[in-house]
Amino acid sequence: MIKTDICIIGAGSGGLSVAAGAAQLGMKTVLIERAEMGGDCLNTGCVPSKALLAAAKRAEAHRKSDIKGIKAHAPEIDFAAVKDHVFGAIKTIVPHDSQERFEGLGVTVIRESAAFIDAKTVKAGDQTIRAKYFVIATGSRPMVPDIKGLDKSKVLTNESIFNLREKPEHLLIIGGGPIGIEMAQAHRRLGCQVSVFDRSEILPKDDRENVNILRGILKEDGINIHENVSVNSVEHSANGVTIEIEQNGKKQKISGSHILVAAGRVVNTDSLNLEAAGVEYTARGINVDDHLKTSNRRIFAIGDVAGGPQFTHVAGYHAGVVIRQVCFKMFWAKVDYTALPWVTYCDPELAQVGLTEDAARSKYGDDIKTAAWHFDENDRATAENRRQGRLNVVTDKKGKILGASMIGPHAGELIGLWALAISSGLKIGAITGMIAPYPTFGEISKRAAGAWYTPTLFSNKTRRVVGMLQKIMPF
Repeated sequence: MIKTDICIIGAGSGGLSVAAGAAQLGMKTVLIERAEMGGDCLNTGCVPSKALLAAAKRAEAHRKSDIKGIKAHAPEIDFAAVKDHVFGAIKTIVPHDSQERFEGLGVTVIRESAAFIDAKTVKAGDQTIRAKYFVIATGSRPMVPDIKGLDKSKVLTNESIFNLREKPEHLLIIGGGPIGIEMAQAHRRLGCQVSVFDRSEILPKDDRENVNILRGILKEDGINIHENVSVNSVEHSANGVTIEIEQNGKKQKISGSHILVAAGRVVNTDSLNLEAAGVEYTARGINVDDHLKTSNRRIFAIGDVAGGPQFTHVAGYHAGVVIRQVCFKMFWAKVDYTALPWVTYCDPELAQVGLTEDAARSKYGDDIKTAAWHFDENDRATAENRRQGRLNVVTDKKGKILGASMIGPHAGELIGLWALAISSGLKIGAITGMIAPYPTFGEISKRAAGAWYTPTLFSNKTRRVVGMLQKIMPF
């Protein structure tokens, strides 16, 4: 029997953050992980996907002839060597998430599967752990839908695609969310034919005008996008795979060499024996309140398994909420997703924080105001000939910032300013008042904020006021 202050189940980004924080604050800490340290993000998610996208972006740069004097040419791509780059990136980060590092911080690390045996106790291998607090951070895994003829052992998911060393001739992707779109562009730019299939529109949670811009860019890249289609069946053969899709009663068969499923995720709760701990859950995840507490008040759930937004940075944010409660007894600490940003790391990047314009109108009706600025009016974008994209800002009538939607170069980096503004409750004037370095892509934020004032600032009413002031207050 190991008795401890806190026991974390799952060594992904959220679990590691809790373990590191608790141990360094002097709490006796146990961390249980049945698979790889670092979880999905390091091993099969964020890190390998961004490394693959970086390689694809470099390859695409060779093909471009948009800067005069630089001759475009077809890049020589060694697909297997690109995967070496991907796993090299993972290997570089591994020590930060390693068992050895956490044991050096004073964490007891157990590499076994965990299951509750009662409300205060977990069994992991030959070890029994009793803790004052538990944190469930077991994450999620790819969902493979039930489709007629689909052999789940023959499909690729984010857990297996990065191990593929031969270049797919034609990659069929079921799912037009962030994972599907990122993998589509990466593989297309690395020389593969790519087709994407989605039962609705691609990237449904993002600003529709921005998605329309991205859709055009993806099609220019040569990606075949099939939206609002149903996948009726899948047929595997020695030569590859064929899927049958249907739209408005019309059926079509499309063949490819490989199939990737990126159609959602399933939370990892099945082996935890949550019933023994009195923890309530559904297929969507563990039921938690705003403080991330489960129905067993000594047990928290964070990250994907908590049933909320499935992003690595959300898991890290959850970890901070738990640490404040467990270590500092700040029991009022709770989650607030008002300023939650997310990014699809295609090229150009698609980023969002707060409400989209459609979501704001649905919530507030016409009591909102919008302002936009385009990258073709940004001098740095012009200098680099990267002029596709826009920023759209949504506020209430008084100028309080409700959301920002962006597509363009470095959008994932630029959206942070708007996340800070929303989390701080700032009005649009705070952005217009800042001094932005010139020439930068980031100047687009100040320009968009300035555009919010344009209709009022240069109105006839304002012109009359200026004229009156010139008469009564001469220089």
